[in-house]
Amino acid sequence: MEFKQLQSFVAVVHYDSFTKAAEKLYLSQPTISTHIRLLEEELHTQLIIRSTKSIEVTPKGRELYECACNILKQRDNLITNWEEEDRKIIYVGTSTIPSAYILPEVLPQFRRNHPDVQFSIRQGDSEDIINGLLNCDFTIGLVGMEIQHEAIVCQPFYRDRMVLITPPTEPFLQMQNDGACSKEIFFQHPVLLREVGSGSQHRINTYFEQVNISDSQLQIIARLNDQESIKNLVSGGLGIAFISEKAVQDYRDEGKLLVFDLPEASAQRNLCLVYRKKDILKSHVLQFIDAVTQTYRHTLTN
Repeated sequence: MEFKQLQSFVAVVHYDSFTKAAEKLYLSQPTISTHIRLLEEELHTQLIIRSTKSIEVTPKGRELYECACNILKQRDNLITNWEEEDRKIIYVGTSTIPSAYILPEVLPQFRRNHPDVQFSIRQGDSEDIINGLLNCDFTIGLVGMEIQHEAIVCQPFYRDRMVLITPPTEPFLQMQNDGACSKEIFFQHPVLLREVGSGSQHRINTYFEQVNISDSQLQIIARLNDQESIKNLVSGGLGIAFISEKAVQDYRDEGKLLVFDLPEASAQRNLCLVYRKKDILKSHVLQFIDAVTQTYRHTLTN
């Protein structure tokens, strides 16, 4: 069994066509057919049922396809890692809050201290980042919730909390003057929430459970994947929202929003560094992890 045979097989299944597979791999169609035949002879099973108009992948073929995809991906990752041995690149997957508010604080100083390190950064919600990490798309991840997974190390580095934000109008100014934030106000105004896969929304769901609030009791008018849009919409008077305190410091200081603490302990959360347990992290990756944890270590003890 050779890589080129597996590559041909994967391409045929992926494109559902011998002709298309040959075009994509820059091989002749007879060569693709030979690769498939050699695999079937070696494995003593039919992998693909051919007809004049279509192909059908057998159950054993589907099983091999999943295995072959993983083998080829591991090969590609290994080659990439070896080719980049002398290029210090950190592939970072980051959820919204770390992307917008943590990296801008950490990266400039880190780059001054380590000018030879490069970053490839991709943003998604926390669930996207975890899935990408498990698929070896990233070296490390920065996410907005703690993860329990046998293959992942989850290291808290920043203590955050969720807060209620409102426009700076009545009755919210009066509520601020009174120094009280009753959960009854949650039911009286339109509510904007984050998307389901975000760490922020995960924490707010926990908070809702603790104070016995269900989504059906709220006037939910939108779910958004960007906290900047939520801040602007709330500032413009569209409704109220629950958001990371880290994300609203600028708008609060500028008077664009009012910010109210949520009293329950479940409103607190940790932002976390995540990476695969099996990985042997290179020195420049460890240096970056140390830079992040040292920058925010005081938040975990307050």
